[in-house]
Amino acid sequence: MEDKRYLKWYHKIGYGSGDIAGNVVYALLTHFVMFYLTSIIGMNIGIVGTLIAISKVFDGVTDVFFGSMIDKTKSKLGKARPWMIYGYAGCAVSLAAIFMVPQSWGSTAQYAYFFIAYNMLNAVFYTANNIAYSALTALITKNGAERVQLGSIRFMFAYGTSMLIQAVTVGLVEAMGGGAAGWRNMAIIYAIIGLIINTISGLSVKELPEEEADNSVVETADVRCQEEKYTMRQAAKLLLANKYYLLICGVYILAQIYSAMLGMGLYYMTYIMGNAELLGSFSVALNAPVIAGLLLTPILVQKMGGMYKLNMIGYVIGTLGRGLVIVAAYMGNLPLMLLATAVGAIGISPLQGDLNALIAECSEYTFLSKNKRIDGTMYSCSSLGTKIGGGLGTAICGWMLAAAGFVEKAAVQPQGAMNMLQVLYLWMPMILNFVILILLSKLKVEQTNARLRAGRAA
Repeated sequence: MEDKRYLKWYHKIGYGSGDIAGNVVYALLTHFVMFYLTSIIGMNIGIVGTLIAISKVFDGVTDVFFGSMIDKTKSKLGKARPWMIYGYAGCAVSLAAIFMVPQSWGSTAQYAYFFIAYNMLNAVFYTANNIAYSALTALITKNGAERVQLGSIRFMFAYGTSMLIQAVTVGLVEAMGGGAAGWRNMAIIYAIIGLIINTISGLSVKELPEEEADNSVVETADVRCQEEKYTMRQAAKLLLANKYYLLICGVYILAQIYSAMLGMGLYYMTYIMGNAELLGSFSVALNAPVIAGLLLTPILVQKMGGMYKLNMIGYVIGTLGRGLVIVAAYMGNLPLMLLATAVGAIGISPLQGDLNALIAECSEYTFLSKNKRIDGTMYSCSSLGTKIGGGLGTAICGWMLAAAGFVEKAAVQPQGAMNMLQVLYLWMPMILNFVILILLSKLKVEQTNARLRAGRAA
């Protein structure tokens, strides 16, 4: 059963391309929204950070809600695809709205406008779209190797999109006249592109028939997943009872905080390195090695007999690479900084490729131990991690820069703010990688599932 193939190459490419749309949203929020709000509109960086943090309260509720709704959905498109396809229409509108803060309004009205638009994007539309998209990994194939391939292809598109957006956005904004109008026009273009690609991706795959998706690989023990209706509270209890879910959530959240810290790159290039266009070079150093690593991830997973050892080795390299970035930065050696950035990036690439497959294993653990299928709810950790981690990371950056004396719209920042940028962009990524490494050392879900399957088959 495990060797059965469910997908053609065009299904895998079609599915993976959906992360182009997701990273239109993610890259803009991670790398540019704070800069736009503070350095273009002139909003207070500490207040913006606080609003983003408050929005996470709403996000925490809606993640499990939409995951539970996906599990209960029955339609011609399946469980997840309706939420993925239709949810992105709201993403496109609210993303454009965030970069259209009315300059003629008073500051209180501007903060309220941003808070509403940001919450509609993150807590509602992006949640529905992203959880559904991630859940498709478990709903379109039961083959473990295909799930790893889907994760690798997905994240190649993700990192390629992020690299491209970071490389061209500043120039694109300037080509459109710069200022608030340039940012607004840029956001509208990206939102339309994302909407088109997301729709194509959602229609390029089909979910497995429900009776096939629910059959366990241990049918010889005559164990079947019974279809049950359960409340959001019951779903949450199932998640909390899964220790591997908690670990993968922690990894996901920390990985997104890591990305948010690197999202301070435009500030770092502008105020410390004195050249905003260097962001493009660092974007290539951050993303190109990950894309190369993702190509090798399925092969390496198969060669090493699973994901655990590969992820551990990768994050050792990733942590050491970020440490070398710090050394190169204080030496003032730009080429070495770029090289070290690339080394750190290729180290974290295996986890990016097999993360969805790991979540699928966590979901399988709930089935094997509780005999319940909650794939949609389980995949809430991907959206939960993206939003809580990314939002919390961005908020922390805002608070710490505000405390350090950051001055909105200023051409030169005080020394305290400059020092804080060093902490956020250089030191925090290395520390976060080390903590992720510790969590990964405990994430032995593949081995546990193998023992549970063997016990049932006996």
